Amino acid sequence: MNHTTRTFFSGTAALLFSVAANFALAAEGENFVDEASAKGIAEIEAAKLAMSESNSQDVKAFAQKMIDDHTKANQKLAELARQHDDLEMSDDATLMDQAKAMILELREGENFDEAYANNQVVAHEQTIELFREYAKNGENAELKKYAESTLNTLEQHLNEAQELASKHGNQQ
Repeated sequence: MNHTTRTFFSGTAALLFSVAANFALAAEGENFVDEASAKGIAEIEAAKLAMSESNSQDVKAFAQKMIDDHTKANQKLAELARQHDDLEMSDDATLMDQAKAMILELREGENFDEAYANNQVVAHEQTIELFREYAKNGENAELKKYAESTLNTLEQHLNEAQELASKHGNQQ
C-alpha cells in the first residue's frame, strides 16, 4: 500500500476512532445522533472515493450500496433528530472538509481495494458497537428502535466488507 493510501485510511480511521471515543456517553440521545451521523457521513465519503479510485466492480458495487444505505440511514436519523429539540446531527460541513482533505492526499493507490475493504471492516465493527450500545442502554425510545432496526443492515455490511477484504488480500 503506498504512503498516500495509508495516510488516507489512517486519517479515516482516526476520524472514526475520534467519533467513537465517547461510548460512555452513547446512552445520551444527542451523543448517539452526533456519532451515528458522523459515521454515516464518513462511510459515504469513503464510498465516493472508492467509486472514483477502484477498478474492481465488486468494490464499486459495495461502495454504491454504502452510499445508498448510509444516505437512507442518515436521512431517517435526521428525521428523528428534527422531532426532538435537544438532538442535532453532526456538522456536515466540518466532517466533509476533513474527509475531503484526506481524499486530496490520496491519489492512485495500487492496493486501494485492499485498503478500502479493510477500512470498511473496522468502520463497521465500530459502528455496530455504537448501535448495539445505544439499542441496549439508550434513553430515547425512538432512537433505540432506530438503532435496533439498523443493526441488521450494519451487520450485513460487515459480512460483505469481510468478504471483500478476504477477496482483495486482507492482511489483518
